[in-house]
Amino acid sequence: MDAQLTEVGTRLRAARQAREWTLEDLATRAGMSVSTLSRLESGKRQASLELLLPLTRELGITLDDLIVAHTTDPRIRPRIVRCDDTREVTALTPPGAPVETLRMRLHPGHGLPSPRRHDGYEWFYVLDGAVRLRLGHREVVVSAGEAAEFDTHTPHALTAEGDTPADILSIFSADGARMHTVRAQEDPPNG
Repeated sequence: MDAQLTEVGTRLRAARQAREWTLEDLATRAGMSVSTLSRLESGKRQASLELLLPLTRELGITLDDLIVAHTTDPRIRPRIVRCDDTREVTALTPPGAPVETLRMRLHPGHGLPSPRRHDGYEWFYVLDGAVRLRLGHREVVVSAGEAAEFDTHTPHALTAEGDTPADILSIFSADGARMHTVRAQEDPPNG
């Protein structure tokens, strides 16, 4: 039997039991025999539209609720979206995701870039090294194992602290990610 249909009976039974109906209750409502419904639920009878439509109508569910969707491969293939002498940015979420996660390697020796502001919100976690963060008029060093979170309407910039690279995991809204990837091609680097 098709892999998508293997769970129809199990899902049908779960929907019936969620309403606390017996086999007889649902079979009577759907106009079929208890035996037919029992065989559908146990997988001993092939599901067909003729049988499923009255059942889904009575249960208040759709055919999609009964069919197991194909599961796509959950792995994401990281891709470098920016690489220059100040940073390497690798996207860890698929294109178009509502929230984007990036791995950034900040290279040392460049100082803080000019602060920028943009729509969005940003959170980052320092995996390795340390990051100097300017947020408004305040500067802080965020070390490995620490995180920072801020509204990106506040002027901000970040760079590697010291003479070793800093690796961070950063989560942005789509607007924030665009500032670190697409706009980076047009403007000077920013944090």
